[in-house]
This record gives sequence, C-alpha cells and structure tokens, in this order.
Amino acid sequence: MNKFLIVGLGNIGTEYAGTRHNVGFDVADAFADKHGAFFVQERLASVAKLRLKGKQVVLAKPSTYMNLSGKAVKYWIDKEDIALENILIIVDEVALPLNKIRVRPGGSAAGHNGLKSIEEILETTEYPRLRFGIGNTYPKGMQVEYVLGKWTSSELSVVKFKVAKTVEVIETFILAGIDTAMNQFNNLVFSL
Repeated sequence: MNKFLIVGLGNIGTEYAGTRHNVGFDVADAFADKHGAFFVQERLASVAKLRLKGKQVVLAKPSTYMNLSGKAVKYWIDKEDIALENILIIVDEVALPLNKIRVRPGGSAAGHNGLKSIEEILETTEYPRLRFGIGNTYPKGMQVEYVLGKWTSSELSVVKFKVAKTVEVIETFILAGIDTAMNQFNNLVFSL
C-alpha cells in the first residue's frame, strides 16, 4: 500500500506551543512546510495531505490532548485505511539525550502518555514510532514541569537542526522503509 499516516503528538493551545512535549507538532509542521502542505482542522486532528514521489501521506496533529492521542490515531487509520506498518508516531522522549533520535518498529510506551493511549486503543505495541530525544536535565520530581517547559536558548539551535533532520527521517521511512530509516539515523549524534 502506498498510503502513510504520520502523526506528531502534542497538546493543542498556545500555552503548549514551543514546549518539549510538543516537538511532535513541530516536526509535523516542518514536514508540511517543506512539502507545501497546509493543515486543516478535521475530526480529532489538524490534518494535511500531500504526495511524496507517488506515495499518499496524511499528516495529523491530534486535537485530543496527549493523553487521548489514541482516539485520533485510530480514527485516521480507519478513515484512510492505512496499514499499521505505514504509520509513524513522533513523540518527545526524556530517556534519550537531546542529541539523539530513535526509530523503532514497535516497543513499549516507556511511560509516555500519548503512546500509552495509542497502545490501549490499537491493542498493540507493534507500530512504528520516532522518539525525539529531549534529555532529562531536570531536578528529581520535576519531569512534568520540564516536558511542559519551553526549550532553552542554548537548546534551540540543536532542536531546529534536529527537527529538519527528523523531516528527512520521515521521508526515508516513507520512501525506503523503516529498516533503512533506522540504519541511517538511529546512531547519529546531533550537534552544531
């Protein structure tokens, strides 16, 4: 099948814009910008549709808030009739340093509420995901404040570079498959 669903996770609302937890939205926006696509608010998500070398791509930013992301993902998988191996979920990941990303064909939610919701509703952990490392430089007990906090000025240049590279990862996933994406990008260390 030549149809793909790329979902960037985040929270709607201006208070969440530019936060670490919303990097999935930022990546989806960057992908849409690069390919001249525009988001339109539809059921349970803002959605943009485009073609990439003959492949149909549906980009979605759920409007359900992070903890209910599974509802939007399931709706758009069903509506667009997309195979599980052709979806890619983009999330922030505190267990990875800021200079890393990790593409996987499946695995645990690792405490991420967006992935937990998707796992519960899809009733599987076997769907591709791209974890965007945000680091874990926060004091004990301050994880929520950290992930919902804005990037520091010293982080922003690496984040912008990494968002642009993550767009390349998505293109590779769509055009060459998950194994190629993992081989090309999982061992990279992003620095300026």
